Amino acid sequence: MTDYLYLDGACGISGDMIVAALLDLGASREKMDKVIASLQLEGFHYHIERKNSYSIAGLDFDVHLHNHEHCHEEGYHHHHEHRHLADVYEIIERAEMSDRARSLAKKIFEIVAEAEAKAHGVNKQEVHFHEVGAIDSIVDIISAAVLFDDLQIKNVIVNGLNEGQGTINCQHGMLPIPVPAVLNIAERYGIVLRQTDTQGEMVTPTGIAVAAALRTKDKLPREYKVMKSGIGLGKRDFGHANFLRAMIIRDEADGQLMYVLESNIDDCSGEQLGLAMEKIFDAGAYDVHFEPCYMKKNRPAYILRAIVAADKLEAVEYAVFKYTSTIGLRKYPVDRICMERKKVKVKLKFGEVEVKISTYKDIVRVQPEYESVKALSEKSGEDFAFIFNLAQHIAMKNALKETDNG
Repeated sequence: MTDYLYLDGACGISGDMIVAALLDLGASREKMDKVIASLQLEGFHYHIERKNSYSIAGLDFDVHLHNHEHCHEEGYHHHHEHRHLADVYEIIERAEMSDRARSLAKKIFEIVAEAEAKAHGVNKQEVHFHEVGAIDSIVDIISAAVLFDDLQIKNVIVNGLNEGQGTINCQHGMLPIPVPAVLNIAERYGIVLRQTDTQGEMVTPTGIAVAAALRTKDKLPREYKVMKSGIGLGKRDFGHANFLRAMIIRDEADGQLMYVLESNIDDCSGEQLGLAMEKIFDAGAYDVHFEPCYMKKNRPAYILRAIVAADKLEAVEYAVFKYTSTIGLRKYPVDRICMERKKVKVKLKFGEVEVKISTYKDIVRVQPEYESVKALSEKSGEDFAFIFNLAQHIAMKNALKETDNG
């Protein structure tokens, strides 16, 4: 079964909300404090405390700048210190953090830099980070990277973000919502935005950049169990609760829900199809086969068909597109029922053979493993068929005895 971090964007998303939600989820504050201290940045401090947003309890993460008006991502029209991407990278490099967290922090900043560069028509290295170059946003992004790394979760689901409407006054004057940087990230990384009736910005550039950097999947499993949850509160008053839920969920359907992938291919060589089959198996498919067919203009072709578990679907889709000439796939979910299976070792006078025993109700099937039989045949000099039949007979006898005793 697979565990996911699910970022629920029903109330939008921002950098400080992500940090607070991950802390509330149980990520290490001690690690975060140590990394932030190692940045060697002055002139700020932060508060972490439990608060309410319209009766919803959660954690609040708030960065304060010394000698300046309060400045935070959700109110980034105040004072800002301008930095370029290289300056931000220099700060990240001197931080005492894991390589995984460092790489993630750089990736998030690069996503924002690309979006801002497109918005202003400049190179990403020339972007002045009015928003994310400010100390508070540097703290948000590095903290998010460190906390996510601490959770040791590989898969992240972001199935869309709710956004407000209207305009917002920021460094570049009045801008429509979503602001250009948010729009550019949503477009570049395929993140779904859902407009709501809320007046104001619910999705900030830093928030969607973190979501884009982390996301590995855009759909929730058909069945899942919530293992743990955390709530990070937002700063803006929308007239309703403003919070981000972060959950660790477990896909309960992984072992049952399967998909069939199909594609008709008429312009691949036999050698290429042979390689494709290997790569599709390597990507995690349970089974792959080719079936002859005829396509348009009476062209001989093959139907490629793969059977894939839900958690391997994306990897197998990628392998099909990478190693075949197809430009489209059909996929549909199928239910699967399997006999219970276990592997046992059967002792023969000239060695051991691994045997798979499958059972369903009163049905018992025994199958010696090919590689195991082959290895013993080569080692002992005994005939392959003799070893196979002998191992199968002994294993079946033992299996039936266990069934009777049970």
